Amino acid sequence: MEKLDFKHISYVIIALKISIISWLVWQFFHSTEAQTISFDGQFWMFCMAGFFAQIIDGALGMAYGVSCSTFLLNLGVPPAIASASVHTAEVFTTGVSGLSHLYMKNVDKKLFIRIALPGVIGAMLGAFLLSKILEGDTVKPFISAYLLVLGVIILVKSFKEPLFKDEIKRMAPLGFMGGLLDSIGGGGWGPVVTSNIIHRGKTPKLTIGTVNTAEFFVTFASTGVFLFFMGLEGWKTILGLIVGGVVAAPLGAYLVRFIRPKTLMFLVGVVIILTSLLSIYKSLK
Repeated sequence: MEKLDFKHISYVIIALKISIISWLVWQFFHSTEAQTISFDGQFWMFCMAGFFAQIIDGALGMAYGVSCSTFLLNLGVPPAIASASVHTAEVFTTGVSGLSHLYMKNVDKKLFIRIALPGVIGAMLGAFLLSKILEGDTVKPFISAYLLVLGVIILVKSFKEPLFKDEIKRMAPLGFMGGLLDSIGGGGWGPVVTSNIIHRGKTPKLTIGTVNTAEFFVTFASTGVFLFFMGLEGWKTILGLIVGGVVAAPLGAYLVRFIRPKTLMFLVGVVIILTSLLSIYKSLK
């Protein structure tokens, strides 16, 4: 693992992106929906949704799924299509975001390995369980309640002088649970993993960059399982999210370098609290 370099991670991301792009292009041109897509005002609204959701995610290491899903549902996209579209587009946005963080050296290589591999395993298991056995809406309120408490703790800590650590222990279980809950809950890798690592004392910039880069592999794994069992539709939504998100991804990775650690902790805490309250509110309706 010591010989692992940023360029090696970048090569793997690029290779996986090429493979899924090739598959999606083939699927697109064999889809009857492709012939009816129009690049109208609605398409550009999807682009804006993807752009702003990715800016938030790239700068804070979380909230792409919940931001994107909220935008899409408000635009009238059916929940099932919104969920599938967000997961598919996220493969592209997290890939570009990960490459950007690697280029700007916002990634801790040891931490990356310790969360990415367990995260992939958890994501694949969660996607299978959600496709065949579980109902994601049943689990969401409990995840949201846990994150709400964690968000309050981080917010309180942001008003104190933080003590950062170079080495954070017991990352494998966190990565596994983050991937599992992300697939089952329709999002949550960033809030679960980023918030826990920052809470344990890791520098926010490296935490966000590392978690975002690992998220590509987690998303790639869960999306592959979802597509295998559930198929794909909603091309107009997917393309809009991809275009907006890919444009925004480098900007988010750039912004995180200039935000003070205490400010990042404060923003992370606020985003976790707001998104958790939103999820709990929706589950009680």
